Amino acid sequence: MRIIAGTAKGRTLKMPRKDSVRPTADRVKETIFNILGQWMDGERVLDLYAGGGGLGLEALSRGASHATFVERDPEVMETLAENIRTLGFAAASTTLLKTADRALKTLGTRGDAFTLVLADPPYAAVAGESLLKDLDASGVMRAGARLVFEHDRREVLPPRVGALERTDERRFGDTLVSFYVARSASEEATS
Repeated sequence: MRIIAGTAKGRTLKMPRKDSVRPTADRVKETIFNILGQWMDGERVLDLYAGGGGLGLEALSRGASHATFVERDPEVMETLAENIRTLGFAAASTTLLKTADRALKTLGTRGDAFTLVLADPPYAAVAGESLLKDLDASGVMRAGARLVFEHDRREVLPPRVGALERTDERRFGDTLVSFYVARSASEEATS
């Protein structure tokens, strides 16, 4: 795994030696960032199920101002922390050793807000709809914030959950990437 573009372009990421960690393929990552826009200037990123941090670190390399990485496995978190340090993004990063649902509760209670959320849960978890509900309820995504959700193509996600509305989907073999945007209350009322 490597960083595709930005200040850390070409740098290799260390990957955890765990079967539970499935890094996002480079071509999938490239398509995601082509859709989002090449540069993440000033974005505040939340990387749920971070693993080795490939998606969040890519966003930082492309100009995001800060990334919060959520990972529940202590061993995987060690690898993630090493990748953050090695790439020089420690000052722009926060890590939370928690499950995604607990992290969302903590972040929501603190009033943290993000403009981009990246979620790549283990496919076996079938976490889609519950994660969408947790994200919507947490308040961490303000109007206009975007969500990129990588999941198994057999897991069908709803087109809308609360303020979150799906705007695009892309398939890569067994992987489906769903893109959502958080709509404002006025946008919700008119749709």
